Amino acid sequence: MRILIAGIDGYLGWPLAQHLTVRGHTVAGLDALLRRDWVAEMNSDSAIPIASLDERLAAFEQHFGSHLTVYRGNLLDYAFTRLALAEFHPDTVVHLAEMPSAPYSMMDAAHAAFTQHNNVIGSLNLLWAMRDAAPAAHLLKLGTMGEYGTPNLDIPEGFFEVEYRGRRDTLPFPRQANSFYHWSKVHDSHNTQFACRVWGLRATDVMQGVVFGTRIDAMPPDLPRLATRLDFDQCFGTAINRFCCQAVIGHPLTLYGTGGMRRGFLPLRDSVQCLTLACENPPTAGEYRVFNQFEQVYSIAELAALVQEVGRSIGLNVEIQPIENPRAESGDHYYNPDRQHLLDLGYVPSNDIRGEIRQMLTDLRPHADRIHKYRPALIPDIRWDGKRSPSQPLA
Repeated sequence: MRILIAGIDGYLGWPLAQHLTVRGHTVAGLDALLRRDWVAEMNSDSAIPIASLDERLAAFEQHFGSHLTVYRGNLLDYAFTRLALAEFHPDTVVHLAEMPSAPYSMMDAAHAAFTQHNNVIGSLNLLWAMRDAAPAAHLLKLGTMGEYGTPNLDIPEGFFEVEYRGRRDTLPFPRQANSFYHWSKVHDSHNTQFACRVWGLRATDVMQGVVFGTRIDAMPPDLPRLATRLDFDQCFGTAINRFCCQAVIGHPLTLYGTGGMRRGFLPLRDSVQCLTLACENPPTAGEYRVFNQFEQVYSIAELAALVQEVGRSIGLNVEIQPIENPRAESGDHYYNPDRQHLLDLGYVPSNDIRGEIRQMLTDLRPHADRIHKYRPALIPDIRWDGKRSPSQPLA
């Protein structure tokens, strides 16, 4: 299968390229390298040093014996996007090329507008380019469980059956996103569903939970040029990744509010497994399907406690410090999402969160000085109420 990964230089895209290549697929990439700039804007950097794209590509060819073509450009450029698809002739396009941070989108008016424009228009250009240059290809688009919000109902996989005034229909499950970033993803989902309906495109919309971890099986530990990035700043560092970086430098784990917020989480290796299953089992022409992708549901407090437990077991002094929650979200809510479709395709969750956290801490400890250098980036000062100030410790 010929698979084009948009966002190949990112946290998910780079290991996915390695995994798909090992499985015998022909992989190419597309990237504008903006993730590196966004993290630098936060006065931070990847906790694990990453090589330049040219160095990565050289290491990829050396290790896997396969040349990896990367089209360097932006999905906001329709002509570039269409040309890349026309040249590569993909069977599948994996769309990971969006700005992925809720706090970044809530920083100010300019960042909110950038997020919506970058994500919605870039994705719209990709849909048109597929219609014009690769109409039979499968679009595997990365959504987010955050599109659903936290309704006081079970969360189905995209659609549910509704009875209203004596009539029944199957409709998209209502979205209740909690940031301008998450709303951009909602708009993407609606546009993708519409494109499938009117143009006969085929798409899988993956509502992914929060990903954590430093490696996958296909990633050789002795070749650092093949390592993926791992961010820990307030915008691009997801909960467990941020907690693990705090743990290795002796910084208290910054627990937002009571930590009662519940989310779906999965290791990087499981995310790559799920995306591969979706690639290798495409939908039919005109079909728009939704997969909820996560391993288990945890509260943020439970995750902090797990990092503390594992950290202490390997000699780290790990404390937890609740701070004022900078976000507008409920600290106590019902959360019960479905996740059956990927299991039906053969997804086998690793179910070893402690082992994954231990591996992360082991990988991060040699880079403690690097993390400490960017220590201020760990403290959130982007607030949903618009008041840009550091969150305060809770009494």
